[in-house]
Amino acid sequence: MQADIHPEYKDVVFQDISTGETFITRSTIEKTSGETITLDGNDYPLVRIEVSSASHPFYTGKQTLVDTEGRVEKFKQKYARR
Repeated sequence: MQADIHPEYKDVVFQDISTGETFITRSTIEKTSGETITLDGNDYPLVRIEVSSASHPFYTGKQTLVDTEGRVEKFKQKYARR
């Protein structure tokens, strides 16, 4: 393996925006939202995600609708019976 070609791993907090669930993992993500969060007395970069294992229907067994951009409402308005 060549030296100095792989990105550096850093601790990052991912937060599911639909449930508020957070988890810390190591990631090579360099661009984050610029936000930080304090967990266990340490500051970490924060990455907000729409779907994680805490909100995905396959893992939870519940069907939930996550629509942060209003796509469902646009669809309903476009194809509504007149």
